[in-house]
Amino acid sequence: MYLSQLRLDTASAAARRDLADPYQLHRTLARVYAPDDATPPPRFLWRLERGGPVGERGVVLVQAAVPGRWDVLAARSGYEVQGDKPVDTGQLVQPGRRYRFRLRANPVVTRQGQRLGLHSQDEQLDWLARQGSRLGFEVEGADVSGAERIVMWKPGGSRPNVKDTVLFDGVLVARDAAALRAALVDGVGHGKAFGLGMLSLARA
Repeated sequence: MYLSQLRLDTASAAARRDLADPYQLHRTLARVYAPDDATPPPRFLWRLERGGPVGERGVVLVQAAVPGRWDVLAARSGYEVQGDKPVDTGQLVQPGRRYRFRLRANPVVTRQGQRLGLHSQDEQLDWLARQGSRLGFEVEGADVSGAERIVMWKPGGSRPNVKDTVLFDGVLVARDAAALRAALVDGVGHGKAFGLGMLSLARA
């Protein structure tokens, strides 16, 4: 797995546009991983790190199973890239090990074929616990913050795509190392194309 960090300078009109619209930011990042315009990119995950003064540069973390072609951003003003730090997930994730984690996600429940957002912290933490039981980790403790509704319009779309998101920070324990490694690569929950589902781990 490869981890990259981008800093977007808000003095740049192109960077401001990408920071303001998850759909546009995903399109920009997709160009880094797609071999050409006609080929869909492989799975990649990203997260916009929020906080700090409004005028501060936006920080975007990106991870993928393959290196990116970051030279495609060379002509795009406002992007500073530290690209493709290799991460050995087999070495990082060990059964029984404790990790600090961060995850921006879209906690939902499906009822009568519809996905409904979960808005109470108890419901959101229960959702996270269910994800953990399925994806090989147990949550020791987590804080929920940064509730945000993302509204996105695809070009030509008649209705917006709406995601209710929150930020989880806490400590988890690896129970099934193989499943947790897969979750790092595949992401957690829905809305991965729009900056959701990227699980970040660091030794506790």
